[in-house]
Amino acid sequence: MIREARFLTAFLGIGLLACAPAAEEAPEAPAEVAVEAPMPECYLDRGTMEEAMARMSPLTKLEFSIGGGPAALCYGAPSARGRQVANGLIPYGELWRMGADEATTIHLTTPAQIGGVEVEPGSYSLYVNAGEEGWEFFVSSSYQRWGIPITDEVRAAEMGSFTVEPESKEDMTETMTFRFEPDATGTMGDVIFEWDTLRASFHVHPTGM
Repeated sequence: MIREARFLTAFLGIGLLACAPAAEEAPEAPAEVAVEAPMPECYLDRGTMEEAMARMSPLTKLEFSIGGGPAALCYGAPSARGRQVANGLIPYGELWRMGADEATTIHLTTPAQIGGVEVEPGSYSLYVNAGEEGWEFFVSSSYQRWGIPITDEVRAAEMGSFTVEPESKEDMTETMTFRFEPDATGTMGDVIFEWDTLRASFHVHPTGM
């Protein structure tokens, strides 16, 4: 009798397990969606963007990509207007902001090297000590400012410097300009400065490449 009772209990237990609903599987975690960094905005020390673009040296924004992240270079673009550029509007032997009005600024959303100077994502002003033989570029974390004077405080925020050899070109560029030439991968490239018959360039690439 005891054996029959045990058999019946085991049989009923198996039946209940077979009829029980299957345990619900834990829902899969939603896949992470990559959020693309927004294109950096130019810093304005005074006035509106519309007013800055209507200046004698209009605020100009060069957009490009570094390491798959958006980047920008903002500068006031002066024109020669018959004036001497080399060792004139570009003073030789002293620091120059590489443009007009606000500091010339590069904005990066990925870690990168600017002419070999390693920086974190952020904004950095660029200025140069130009000469006939070589131009020394400086990278400073002080960028929210009018371009001049380049004070001791600005110099104290320098991340580093690099030197490039300027080139002469046959055609004349009336208005100072920067342009970007990416390499075949599209992850890095050269920032090229041109004004009058002068050209100078420096490489920007993601850190680790």
